[in-house]
Amino acid sequence: MAEIKCVVNDTKTGKSYTKPLTDNTGVSGRKIGDKVTGSIVDLPGYELQIMGGSDIAGFPMRQDLNMNTRKKLLVRKGDVGIRKAIRGTIYRKTVSGNTVSDITAQLNLKVIQHGSKSIEDLWGIKKEEKPVEAAPAPAKQ
Repeated sequence: MAEIKCVVNDTKTGKSYTKPLTDNTGVSGRKIGDKVTGSIVDLPGYELQIMGGSDIAGFPMRQDLNMNTRKKLLVRKGDVGIRKAIRGTIYRKTVSGNTVSDITAQLNLKVIQHGSKSIEDLWGIKKEEKPVEAAPAPAKQ
């Protein structure tokens, strides 16, 4: 299996963090909506939920498609895989199934239970501090 890029969304802060997942045994065969432990992405004490993802060709995963391969579907405005659409028009689009497999390239994960430490502390991410700007000098007359 190839490396899966995991995007973890922290619901408390509203920030998203990216971490590559080289060992896919913890998520292989899981489906959209399943809950996984945070230890698979080095977040002990966290509980995560699979919200979606995409395959190696960039096709989005669909929750209602119960398979791990791609399929061409007829979709309308508002469906997964459609960005812009004309009202009433039906499109044939390729989408990926809802099961994580060896063709999955990205997984979107949502934090549903937080651990004792923050994600930034566990992954060693440095917090960026904004530089303080000096007040502008008054104009001379």
